Amino acid sequence: MTTATSEGTEPAPLVVRTVRVDDPGALLALLPDSPGATAWIRRGEGLVGWGQAALCRTAGASRFADASRWWSEVSRAAVVRDEVHEPGTGVVCFGSFAFADEPGDSVLVVPEVVVGRRGSTTWLSTIGVGSIPAVPDLAPTPEPAAPRGVTFGDGALSGTAWESVVADAVRRIDEGALEKVVLARDLVASAADAIDVRWPLARLASTYPMCWTFHVDGLFGATPEMLVRRERGLVTSRVLAGTIRRTGDDSRDLTLAATLARSSKDLEEHEYAVRSVADALAPHCSSMNVPESPFVLHLPNVMHLATDVAGVTVPERAADGASGTSLDLAAALHPSAAVGGTPTDVAVGLIREIEGMDRGRYAGPVGWMDATGDGEWGIALRSAEVDGSRVRLFAGCGIVAGSDPAAELAEAQAKFVPVRDSLAGQG
Repeated sequence: MTTATSEGTEPAPLVVRTVRVDDPGALLALLPDSPGATAWIRRGEGLVGWGQAALCRTAGASRFADASRWWSEVSRAAVVRDEVHEPGTGVVCFGSFAFADEPGDSVLVVPEVVVGRRGSTTWLSTIGVGSIPAVPDLAPTPEPAAPRGVTFGDGALSGTAWESVVADAVRRIDEGALEKVVLARDLVASAADAIDVRWPLARLASTYPMCWTFHVDGLFGATPEMLVRRERGLVTSRVLAGTIRRTGDDSRDLTLAATLARSSKDLEEHEYAVRSVADALAPHCSSMNVPESPFVLHLPNVMHLATDVAGVTVPERAADGASGTSLDLAAALHPSAAVGGTPTDVAVGLIREIEGMDRGRYAGPVGWMDATGDGEWGIALRSAEVDGSRVRLFAGCGIVAGSDPAAELAEAQAKFVPVRDSLAGQG
């Protein structure tokens, strides 16, 4: 049996104070050189944190439930003085969860310091065990050193071998075993020295401001896909499925966007993903809005078919299990057809059988949550795991009937671009 554990035994309750502060500038620039630094940033807003006031690691099929139970106990016991009262103030945890039940570890961490920005409001939360730690000086830290001597090589499978896996999946789809499966591959980067994760984070946030740039426990990236946001009764989820690579020529890209919007293959893949999200959210919402047609989301390297699904929860229903925290909703949604396939159980089984690698926390939920249960959980896409001088990059593609293995490999290569480019040094 897998159980949630926190470091230490029977620690004193967390003591938290949140106050308004003057704008300290770019949030990512405040992060110290520490593997425990956490981040969740979009268009200059969000949360960063450092230090460790509490930690929970879980694994297995009960990883979400164990983490949720731990957070409920920790946040309920916390002594909080919150002078700001915004989502993300008070006691906050950052989390990252394994894609599969096995293998893979998941984590929730409560930093000692959290700095947040929402609109014109900036706040500082200090969190300690038994007492509030000293208030830090919110000044930019020295810029991290650029990675040196970065080289890239195949991960678990070569491109040719991965194409064969895709062809096998298409054959099984044609035979009627399933409708869609999302297959991923990895790429390994090696550097001359340990990589300071603040370097790629800053470049991802600058290049992809419309994505959510994140770092939790060595997993970092810039995801375009919001799995679920819960804020004061409103639930939203952004679904992405169906991708085409940009050329850099604006007029050509507009033509490609129109082609994507009419592509029967991509529209079919997108419909599967939207349906899986709407079906998973329906039991938790009193009303929902599911647009009939997707829009085209333009990112610097690719374009996606996108749909924003929205719903409303009823607070009174939380007590009977019909509604829950943002993490509970993320657990209900994971894995969606956008990262697993359709039917989900068959697709996940096929991933386990033929993909040929351990996804770890790639394509799992990543984000944050406060004591009220409000929070944001993205899908850990366009992501990588850093371990010293080694970085493992991930990319995945939705495979349906008619998918061409060579085209899917090209799409995966395009999805490596954000993290790959973020590891490049200056000049």
